[in-house]
Amino acid sequence: MFFFDPHIHMAARTTDEFATMAKMGCVVVGEPAFWMGYDRTGVDSFVDYFRQLTEWEPKRAANVGIQHYAWMGINAKEAEDVGFSREVIAMLPEFLARSSVLGVGEIGLHKCTANEVTTMLELIDLAMKTDEQLLFHTPHLEDKYKGTRMILDVLHGDSRIDRSRVCVDHCEEHTIRLVLEAGYWAGITMYPTSKANPERTVDMVEMYGADRILVNSSADWGPSDPLAVPAFMAAMRRRGHPQSLIRKVVYENPLAFFNQSRNFQFSAPEA
Repeated sequence: MFFFDPHIHMAARTTDEFATMAKMGCVVVGEPAFWMGYDRTGVDSFVDYFRQLTEWEPKRAANVGIQHYAWMGINAKEAEDVGFSREVIAMLPEFLARSSVLGVGEIGLHKCTANEVTTMLELIDLAMKTDEQLLFHTPHLEDKYKGTRMILDVLHGDSRIDRSRVCVDHCEEHTIRLVLEAGYWAGITMYPTSKANPERTVDMVEMYGADRILVNSSADWGPSDPLAVPAFMAAMRRRGHPQSLIRKVVYENPLAFFNQSRNFQFSAPEA
């Protein structure tokens, strides 16, 4: 069965892992801009990183038959310095115009500070002015509920937002209902140290249904699994769920969400 991994950081993964994902049936990956494990010291560092996501990673993916798309933004862990963030935001339109970019992301909150909110608001404003989709990062662990609630409140206050074009990611059992009931797409990340796992993800699909749910690995340089989506598929099969439901979650849902981007061009592979 073909699948998407709609949120994965392949810049931190190997070419061999790309090849293994392709062998398992991956046809599309979405790579949001994220924190590299350290704070970047200048705008040029972001320029180089955005070039990597839009120039080099698509070539690596294409070599094994995967289509690579990116999201451009400032991750919440680097959003505290508002002045620096504004310098990065000023050059984002150049990259948002590139043919493999889906929209603005991943943006959001980390420690839920006033400065993070200011940066997030300015990134949302850019997305609205350039008609982009949005992908949000919600905080880890103890800040998860508070940060998710804050993001939803901000979005609710902006009448320009089309909720069908927004994904609020890294949902867990105590936040997914908030996101779905508000009308957004809910991302569930299977990341072993701070988010969900395949079994818990199946639990959430069983509890809330498959509509507007995106499952992903968010695999990066930390303890993570680029084959988390196939692990979810196997967990669904073990519980007796039909292939049609599994396909909806791992293929049809991300296809529908990505199709809302003006830059997404995808031809379904032959079965």
